[in-house]
Amino acid sequence: MKRLFDVCRVTAAVVVATALMTGARAASTLDIYFIDVEGGQSTLLVTPAGQSLLIDTGYGGLGNRDPDRVLAAARMAGVTRLDYLLITHFHADHAGGAAEVVRRLPVETFVDYGEPIEKSEFAQAPFAAYAAVRSQGLSRHPRPGEKLTLKGLEVEVLSAGGALLSRPTQRTAGVRNSACATLEKQPDIEGENPRSIGIRVRFGSFTFLDLGDLPGANLSALACPNNLLGHADVYLVPHHGNRDTAIPAVVEAVSPRVAIMNNGATKGGDPAAFKVLHEATGIDGVWQLHRSRNQGAANYPDAFIANPDEGDKDAGAWLKISAEGSGAFSVTNGRTGLTTRYK
Repeated sequence: MKRLFDVCRVTAAVVVATALMTGARAASTLDIYFIDVEGGQSTLLVTPAGQSLLIDTGYGGLGNRDPDRVLAAARMAGVTRLDYLLITHFHADHAGGAAEVVRRLPVETFVDYGEPIEKSEFAQAPFAAYAAVRSQGLSRHPRPGEKLTLKGLEVEVLSAGGALLSRPTQRTAGVRNSACATLEKQPDIEGENPRSIGIRVRFGSFTFLDLGDLPGANLSALACPNNLLGHADVYLVPHHGNRDTAIPAVVEAVSPRVAIMNNGATKGGDPAAFKVLHEATGIDGVWQLHRSRNQGAANYPDAFIANPDEGDKDAGAWLKISAEGSGAFSVTNGRTGLTTRYK
C-alpha cells in the first residue's frame, strides 16, 4: 500500500460487536458482503432502502457449504428475499449454489446472459440446475449499457455474453489511458469467462466495480486505449486475482482506493496479480478473502485477510463494505470484527 489511510479500528466496543452479530446496519449505507466461497464468487449488496442484489452463489454440493454461507450473510443483513440474482457466468464456482440458494431465498428477477456455450460439465451441470429455478421468476438478459433498477443506486452493465461497452456513458468520460502505452497483447480465449456480466454500481459519490471472471483481452478492451471503466472506490479484482488480471493499465484505469480479492487458498491469488497491486500507486488498501498459499504470492498483512487459516480453523469469514453516498466507506473483517474507515 503506497499511502497512509485513515484508520478507525473498532476493537472491544460492545455496540459494534452486537451489530455484527445481529446484522444491524445504518439505514443510510450501501452494504456489500464478500462471502467466502473458497475461490468462487458470491457478493451480496443491500441498499439503504432494503433492496438486495446477490451476484453469484459459489459452488453447489459440498454439504451446501456455500449456500449456507450465503444464507448466513443474508440473515445478518436482514434479507429474506432477493430483488435480483445476477449470475456473472455459468461456471460451477459462480452458479453452482444457485438452485439451493433460490430454494431458501425467493428471487424476483434473475439476471444472466442466457445459456452457456461451453459443453463441459463445469458449465452444463450448474446451468441445468439454475435454469430449472430461473423459470420460477422474471428473467433479464441485459446488454452492455443497460441498467438494473434499484432505488438510490445506478447499476450499469459493462459486459455481457461476450459483448463489451463500446462507448463512454454519461458518467464515464472515456479519456485516453496513458498506461496503455506499455500494455502487452492479451490472449483471446473462448468459453464462459469472456462472457461474464460485469457491472458498475454507483451510490452517490461511491462506486463499486465487479467484472466477474473477465480475462485479460476483455479487461484491456475496456481500459485501452480509452478508459471506459472509470474510477472505482472499491474494485473486486476480476477472476479471483489470477494471472490474466495482472494488467497495470487496467488497475490504472480503475484507480481503486480499495481492492478486494476473492481468492481461495490456492485458487486465484497469483503472484503476478499481487505484484501489480503492490506496485500500483494510489491504492489505500487491498483485502483478501484468503491468505494465498501459492508460491511467491506477496500476501497483505493478516489484518486484511478474512481467512488466514485452512482446515478446521477456516471459519469462512466474510468481508463487508459499508458505503455512504458521500463516497466515504468502511471495510469490516468478519473474522476479527475490526473496521477500517476510508474517508
